[in-house]
Amino acid sequence: MTSANVGISTARAAGSGAIAGLGLERCSTMLAWIVCKRLQRGIGMMKTGVIVWLLWLAGALANAQNPPGSAHGSQSLLLALENAWNQAQLNHDSKALDGLVADTFINTDNDGTFMTKTQFLADNRDLSYAPSLMTNSDERIFLYENVAVVAGIYHAKGLNKGKPFDHYGRFTDTWVYLNGKWLCVASHTSALKRER
Repeated sequence: MTSANVGISTARAAGSGAIAGLGLERCSTMLAWIVCKRLQRGIGMMKTGVIVWLLWLAGALANAQNPPGSAHGSQSLLLALENAWNQAQLNHDSKALDGLVADTFINTDNDGTFMTKTQFLADNRDLSYAPSLMTNSDERIFLYENVAVVAGIYHAKGLNKGKPFDHYGRFTDTWVYLNGKWLCVASHTSALKRER
C-alpha cells in the first residue's frame, strides 16, 4: 500500500470512528442521520458524497416544480395595486400614485412620450385630462422572486382638453419588491385598435 493510500484509509477510519463516537442521537436531521448511518456502516466518503448530492438534487428539483406562488404577497395583491393605480388616475390622486411607483420610475406612453416619476405625477395632476373610466382586463402576472411583470389590456374613456376619448391599449408594468413593498419601476402602454 502506498503512503497516499495509507493516508486515505487512516482518514476514513478516523472519520468513521469520530462519527460513530457522536451517536445517532446527535444527528438531528434526516439527511445528517443518513450520512451518519452510512459512515458508521463503513461506506466511503465518496459514496456518501454522492448520496448527499443526490438528495440535494432531488430537493432542488422538487423545489423547481413549485411555482413562485406568493412572492411577497400574491398575484391578487399585484392586481389590487394595479386597480389602485387606476383609481388614483381617475381621481387625480398623485399622492396615492407616489406610493405605488419607485423614485426611479419611468413611463413610456402609447404616443411615445417618456416620463420620469416627477413628470408622471405632474401629468396626473393635470385636470384637463378627465377620465371617467379606467379598467384593466386580460391581466397576466409573471413572478420572479423580487420582480413581477403585469401585462394586460386597459380601457380609458373620458375627456382630454374638452374632447372625448375612448382608448384601448396594452400595458406592461414592472414591479419590484423594495423595502417591504411592491413598487412599480417601469410602465409601458401601446395603443390597441378595438373593433366596435
